[in-house]
This record gives sequence, structure tokens and C-alpha cells, in this order.
Amino acid sequence: MQHESRNMNRQQDAKGVILTGYFSNSEVSPPASVVNNVEEIESSSLSRRTGLYSVQSRLKNASGKPPYHCYNSRDELDELLMDEYWTEVENITLSGEGKGDAEPQEVVQLKLPDEGEQEKAWLTEAGLATLFDESASDPEDMMGLLFTLTRTQAAAVEKRFETIRKRNKQHHIPDVRDIFKLPGTLESKEDEAKSTERSENRKMNITTDGQVVGQGNGAGPSEQSVSEPETDINLELSFSDQALIYKVDSKASSEALTDTDDKLPNFKLSRDKTGLTKMGDLSPQDMKKVHRLVLIEMTALFDTAGIDLKAHKAVKLKVKESGLFGVPLATLLEQDQRRQPGTKVPIILQRLIFHIEEEGLDTEWLLRIPGSATRVKAVHVELEGKFYEGLFSWESLKQHDAASLLKLFIRELPHPLLTVEYLIAFMAVLKLPTKTQQLQALNLVVLLLPESSRDVLKALMEFLQRVIDHKEQNKMTLNNVAVVMAPNIFMFKGFRNKISMQQELSMATETANIVRLLIRYQNLLWTIPKFIMNQVRKQNTENQKKISKERAMRKLLKKIAYDREKPEKQEKPPSEADSSSQGVIRVQAPQFSKVSMAVQLTEELQASDVLSHFLSQKSSVSVKREDLCLYEIGGNIKERCLDEDTYMKDLLELNPSAKWVIKWIIQR
Repeated sequence: MQHESRNMNRQQDAKGVILTGYFSNSEVSPPASVVNNVEEIESSSLSRRTGLYSVQSRLKNASGKPPYHCYNSRDELDELLMDEYWTEVENITLSGEGKGDAEPQEVVQLKLPDEGEQEKAWLTEAGLATLFDESASDPEDMMGLLFTLTRTQAAAVEKRFETIRKRNKQHHIPDVRDIFKLPGTLESKEDEAKSTERSENRKMNITTDGQVVGQGNGAGPSEQSVSEPETDINLELSFSDQALIYKVDSKASSEALTDTDDKLPNFKLSRDKTGLTKMGDLSPQDMKKVHRLVLIEMTALFDTAGIDLKAHKAVKLKVKESGLFGVPLATLLEQDQRRQPGTKVPIILQRLIFHIEEEGLDTEWLLRIPGSATRVKAVHVELEGKFYEGLFSWESLKQHDAASLLKLFIRELPHPLLTVEYLIAFMAVLKLPTKTQQLQALNLVVLLLPESSRDVLKALMEFLQRVIDHKEQNKMTLNNVAVVMAPNIFMFKGFRNKISMQQELSMATETANIVRLLIRYQNLLWTIPKFIMNQVRKQNTENQKKISKERAMRKLLKKIAYDREKPEKQEKPPSEADSSSQGVIRVQAPQFSKVSMAVQLTEELQASDVLSHFLSQKSSVSVKREDLCLYEIGGNIKERCLDEDTYMKDLLELNPSAKWVIKWIIQR
């Protein structure tokens, strides 16, 4: 009890998010030294392995009170609702999954990089490896990225670079002037002052009115201001810059998340006349830039709140190279794409979702009531052998069994759906001081996921929302669905054997609340913030400037080579800029043999109007409206599928050199 009391005091002192108990990064996935605590692990893992897992005993501590009380939270998910979480964990344990596998698979092994190696890996992922290794990448490309960074983003880069520099300095051969430098000289005093100034700056927040506010103890700002209810998400200003100007007030408690569906903030995306950008709308070249910028921005946001993220690495393991369950997403999608080109979500997952919905989403306690363990195992084996041949009898598959198979598919992934690398970041989201910052951070972490994980997660969240839409009939509210799905998404194979019982209790409410946010705000979370898009455009513009001399030289050579040709051959068709200056934009549709289509440019012209105009002129086109997209190509963007609410005149002002092309898109 004394240990629990110390834990409670430590959690209260941290003054992080009231929603859950605070735990350090090491607690999320403890090092080997923690796992080797024989007495604790043996007692907990024994009950897990044998299936003698009592929900009652898990929920009681030595005093007989539910351990949730130690977090002193007024707004956490209620105990009766969290019973469903532990019931789901018990169902997973009792299912004995994997025991009948002919080839037992390895479980994910986590590794925390050594000091300095983490920073190098971060800079490499951010496209800034040249800072510590001149041969690593194109320095000009790196300078283009650095040129676009905000103040907080640049500070995040500097912090990682300084760590590497100091570590390298320990093994550096000292300069003779450094050896004989006296401690009282002017130069050494200046160095000391600069070092102190840098250290102090990292502990301060600078507000909009110039005031400096202390940063707290590492669990996020210790105070927060009483402000008007948050309803809008600002996508135009860097999230980390918004956090930097956030004023704190320790007496405020209205920022805590609530435990009912209807009390979660009704965040809205403010409409942008240049159009919202979703994941999948950009070219691979620009998505690479987005990933780097989002990584830097996410790190800057957590840095501003005093939260230090220590990303884990997954140790390579032997995995299945074919099949349906227990196969890496990349491998599964590769074999599916050979059957259906363009597939983004595994066919088996699509088919399970379709079958559950086909049976009707009004079924009471859908997803909560498990299927028969015996039948699920039998169907699992049958699917592996008959699915791709089209011989499996879907008519005989019961709905609850299908739901259990869907959850099994997620749990059996060799690597967790949220990835080992970013699992810590997902868990740290709730440490941020306001709901707005939590949602902004979650937006960034979702954008960082590999494409395959991101697409599967989106398909899963959309399905769960459709289940919730029938809550009046099936009794599955947002909270019900979140607590049932959380252990299936977060507790990947082998993870529970690496954490203590107390850590698992701490994670239960947190993971359920993260799933709750993922479902509720999915329309926002898969949106690329406008400030990131502006940085991509700026970076592309800078890159174009670097090649302008070569382009000018090529034009000069062409002029010299052809200056004797006839004038009519030198005439060029009207450019996009010339056309737009005359109040007309020219739209191409090469896939539909449409060379060029003139569209009158007005203040109210939207991308949807252009598509409607195209379909009205091309009556022979047998394609659905939802399968068409108007693309912005060239200028300061490589390629972007436009939101139908985009105002063309406003976008043209942002990118005057762009071309407009209608393309057929494959959606799977």
C-alpha cells in the first residue's frame, strides 16, 4: 500500500492529463531489467498462460478497492464500463490463440536505441542525416527542408543535433587551444553563458505577450488557462507554435476529457478555400516531405510540453510469408494486389467487415459478445485453406464468430497495427495538457504511420463508427466499442508478458480513451494540416529556384538552335497563366481523350463544378462521379487530388503555375 501511495503522489505531482495515471516511457514497454523481476512476472504470467484469469481479482487491490481509485480522476471511464475491457482481455486469454499453430511464431522483441543512436535515427528519418554524416544525403535537399522550419521545429532539430555533438565531443581529440584554455578567460565565459542560455530556453515557454512561464516537471505543463470551450482546430499555425503560446493555469480543471459520448468536444475543421488535403491525395514525392515535416512537428510539440519520447525499434523476427492471419501487412497486401491491383486494405479484412455488416449491425452487443472459441479456431483454419480459392462458405459463418475473427486478425499481426516505433507516441498523447493539443498530436502520429497501417486503421475506424451509428439497437456506444477494441489494437502478441499487472491496469483506461479519440475524430486525424502543406509548397519552390539557372540555360540553347526557324513554329499555345488571366482555366483529361476543356473562372467556381462540367460534356464516359478527381499538378506541388469544395480562383492564386487534370482514381 505504501508503494501504491507513492505511485499516487508521483502521478498527482506530475500534473499531466487527469484522464489517466502517469507512467514513464520506460513503463510503457519496460527494459529487460523490469521484465526480469521474477516474483512479479511469474505470478502474473502464470495466470495469463493457464487462462485462470479472474476479472474480479484483477480489479481489486490489497484493500479490496478497485485500483482505478488511486488515480483520483473524476472523468475516467466508469468501472462497470471498464469491466468490459477486462472481460475482453479474459476472452483473448481463454481463446488460447496460436496453440494449434503448426509453426509457432516469434513475438515482437523491443529494443531501445543507445544514447546518441536514437537522435541519429531521428535525424535520418527527418531527412537531416547530413548534419552528422556529410555523405548521408543531398545537402541541398536538407537546406531546403531547414529553410521551411518554424522556430519550435528548428529547436527540436537543434536539440537532437546537440545531443549527438556532445556525445561525439567525448571521443574527439581535443584541440591544443582547448587544452591550454584557462577557466577564467573571456572565451570560456562566453561558452558557459551560451550553454546556460540554451539550457534555460529549453525550460521556458514564451507567450504571445512576451511573458516567460516555467515548463513543469516533464509530464506536460503544470498549469492551464481557463478559456472558452474549444470547438475549432487551427490547421494554419504550427501545432507546436500554438502550444508555445499556450498560457497555463494550475487551478483549471475544465480541460479534462469526460466519460460520456456526447461530452467529447465537437471539434470542427474550418473550411479552407484552397481545399483540405487528406492522406492519399499527394504524390509519393510530396508525401516523403510530409512525413519528414510531421515527424519534426510532432517531436517539437512534445518537446514544448516537456515530454521526452523514446521510440523503440522492433528486432527483426521470422514471420510467415503467406497466408491470411499472422502475416505482415506489407506481405499480405503484396499478395492481394496481385489479385486485385490497387488494393489498400487486405481482402480478408474487407470481406470480414462486409459479412458482419451484411448480417446487420443491429445485433445486440456486436463486437462485445465473443464467438464460439471452437468454431472460431475451425473457421480460422478453413479460411487459410479456402479463402483465395473462393471455396469458403460465408453463409455458414455466424456474425459473432466473424467479429471474433476480425479482432483476431488485428491481434495476430506480427507487428502491432500502430507499429512498435510509434506506439510510445500514441500512449504519450494523453499527457498533453489540453484536448486540442491531444487531438493535434494524435493527428500527427496517425500521419506518421506506414501507409499500410494507416489505411487498415482507417478502414477499421470507419467500420467501428458504422457499428456505433446503430447504438440504439445494438447497445454499442462509442465508449463500449472503445473499451472492447482497445486490447485488440494495443496488446499485440507477446506484449502482455513484458509488462507488470500494475502497468497493464494503468494502460487500460488510456488505451480505451485513445481508441475513443481515433473513432470520434477520424475525419480530422487523416487530414494533413495546412501549415504542413504550406511548408511542402515552400520547399518545392526553394528546390525549383536551385534549378532555375539550368532551366534558363536550356531555354537559351533552344533559342539559339531554332532562331532561324519559321515564326509559326515558334508560336506556343496559350499557357495556363495566360488563360487564367483571361478568366478561363484549361482542364485536361487524357485518360478520357479530352485534350483540353475551357472552364470560366469565377469567384465561386469549385472543383466539384469543374467535374460536373466535364461529365455534362462527356456523356459517353461510363465512370461514377466519386471515381473522378481534379488534380493540381506542377508549380509548387508535385500532384494533389483536390477536395471538391476547393475554390479554384483561390488555389490559382496560391499556385499560379499549376495545371489541372481530371483523372480516374481506383478506390479499394
